[in-house]
Amino acid sequence: MMRFFTALTAMLFFALPAYAGFDDTINEITAPIASAVGSFVFFKINVFGAALPLVVLWLVIGAVFFTVYLGFVNVSGFKHAIQLVRGDYADPDSPGEVSHFQALATAVSGTVGIGNIGGVAVAVTIGGAGATFWLIVAGFLGMSTKFVECTLGVKYRQENPDGSVSGGPMYYMRKGFEERGMGGFGKFMGTFYAIGIFIGALGIGNMFQSNQAYVQLNTVAGGRLDGLGWLIGLILAAVVFMVIIGGIKSIARVTEKIVPFMAIFYCVFAIIVILMNFSSIPAAIGNIFSGAFTGAGVQGGAIGALIIGFQRAVFSNEAGIGSASIAHAAVKTPEPVTEGYVSLLEPFIDTIVICTITALVIGTSQVADPNFAGDATGVAMTSAAFERQIGWFPLPLAFGALLFAFSTMISWSYYGLKGWTYLFGEGQMGQTIYKLIFCAFVALGCMVQLGPILDISDALVFLICVPNILGLYFLAPIVRREMISYKERLDRGEIKKYSH
Repeated sequence: MMRFFTALTAMLFFALPAYAGFDDTINEITAPIASAVGSFVFFKINVFGAALPLVVLWLVIGAVFFTVYLGFVNVSGFKHAIQLVRGDYADPDSPGEVSHFQALATAVSGTVGIGNIGGVAVAVTIGGAGATFWLIVAGFLGMSTKFVECTLGVKYRQENPDGSVSGGPMYYMRKGFEERGMGGFGKFMGTFYAIGIFIGALGIGNMFQSNQAYVQLNTVAGGRLDGLGWLIGLILAAVVFMVIIGGIKSIARVTEKIVPFMAIFYCVFAIIVILMNFSSIPAAIGNIFSGAFTGAGVQGGAIGALIIGFQRAVFSNEAGIGSASIAHAAVKTPEPVTEGYVSLLEPFIDTIVICTITALVIGTSQVADPNFAGDATGVAMTSAAFERQIGWFPLPLAFGALLFAFSTMISWSYYGLKGWTYLFGEGQMGQTIYKLIFCAFVALGCMVQLGPILDISDALVFLICVPNILGLYFLAPIVRREMISYKERLDRGEIKKYSH
């Protein structure tokens, strides 16, 4: 199998350079499609002079509703979430494949990516420092959405004959709507979601990540990797293949080690930069609050800051997209709601912690030197903030970006796999074919610049939030009943505690 994979990637590497116009030809064909799809999915309305994508409004309204409907579970359930993650209530004989911590690590690795480094810089550039405040608010609200979708992911998961499990929006929409006498509608919604998550996994969860990893490495290397994208792609694809060939258990074993390391690694260097700008911290925090309410945002004043902050948060933590519920569905638990609690920590880590720290790195640098980044935007802007303090700091940033990209790819490989198996069955041969295709796209991402393809993938990922949120509204009463029942049994001591 490994020989076949090597041959496949080798054909790609030697065939594509021979056809120098490959990128241009594909881009020319797909650009009109990407433009049409993007315009539809990210259709914007004018709100007090600022452009608001309707899909973001759809996600945010859902997050507000679930937060209120579940009695602010994002606050009341936080302590219990930590107890579950550390294994206090973990029954080793429960059905499933991975622990609470492993499921959380896998889901976090799928959301913590290049966007946490570069996307925040874009948000601050467009929406001003005030965008950071609304980013945090959106992350807080998104915790409730994750609670709903991950509880449903476990409740309606499918247990396969080999002991593995499959879950996610395609399963809870199909089964949930079927319970309500809308089986045909549920099947359509599930199939639509499966197609979207499969294509999204190949694009925004794969090619974009490998491409950005190569770009970061080449930037740090001073351009010495020009023309060697095929080599970086081959190495990345091989490493990804070695991890994902073992399935969710293999992915979880890697993510439970790499996610805490990469998060701590990045945050330590970021906090060092913030502390080196210590005198600028009060002003930077002040700018965040004043920009959130007094119109310091570049586009549309305070409303623009709100929109950009919400948009960056939902694009980063994917609350409402439903992807994380696929990973959480594999958890070992007889109580679906426990994984809802665990998933609360996901937007907290991704958005409230990592994105906020990135924003403070940029914010304190801007206070100390408003022109620190020159014309740089995105990842280059964050890198400039690191470099301003110590010349070699972009090196650990590039290493962090590489880890972020790698972890995102292996998690999204699983999301795409479950979309694939939903459509084509659970056969091992079919799963192996998918994994080979996925790794070929990892390599392709380092070799070509297929912007429109990535745009289509990005649009599809957010288009599938429409049926997902709709399904969550319909099934929210089930989640609420599960939550109330669980809390009552927990208070009565009926939920067994296995460790202290």
